[in-house]
Amino acid sequence: MIRATARARFTAADFDFVIRCLSKEREDAVTLTELFQDEASRDAILDHELLVRALLSHDPHLGVSPQLYFYVLTRRVLMEVDIDDRDLTDYIASVLVKFMQASHLANPLKRMEGSFIYVSDLLLALRDATPSQSFVLRAHVGNYSLFATGLFLDNLERRSRRGAPDPEFYEEMGRMNYRIVAGMPQAKQCQLTAIYEKLGQQFHEIRLALNNLADRLLNIDDDTHAPRLM
Repeated sequence: MIRATARARFTAADFDFVIRCLSKEREDAVTLTELFQDEASRDAILDHELLVRALLSHDPHLGVSPQLYFYVLTRRVLMEVDIDDRDLTDYIASVLVKFMQASHLANPLKRMEGSFIYVSDLLLALRDATPSQSFVLRAHVGNYSLFATGLFLDNLERRSRRGAPDPEFYEEMGRMNYRIVAGMPQAKQCQLTAIYEKLGQQFHEIRLALNNLADRLLNIDDDTHAPRLM
């Protein structure tokens, strides 16, 4: 299961990067002690404009983790559409980090035989799934739909012209499955109910923000990085 863990998985190199960035101006200098002081201080620091500028520099030697990269930039584009929710940002960043690893796309249930390639396969599998498996499958469909429509919208549109499902199909799949899993007891156990509810309610706005992330902030080459779409 993907959870909102991006901020909890920052590396020592990430903290060094933050300190270097904010120490460029004397009044913004920070120390590790300040950085670790409390969550509120950490979150305020992560919203700093200097971090965004540094990450947008496209310097190949930044040396930061994917979770810091996606958290800071996702936070920026969500704020631009008036979505001010750090836990939601954390979850979306965690989804992007996980799904940029192509190996995560195929099989959301490690213990189930076979490898799911199409969303239709995942939906068919729901007929025989246990409640726990249904939760994992539906969350996976929601997460994948957000990832695909958010970062690879152009790829989906090109494929739809050749008969594949269009972006609106994936958007509806994402919205619907997030709403369903938000009401499942497993979401409460994982402390994901509120996040899933917001993803179901604001899927379109979040998708547009991620389109902005892909178009303006990321150097993504569809032919090289686009996964085999479900």
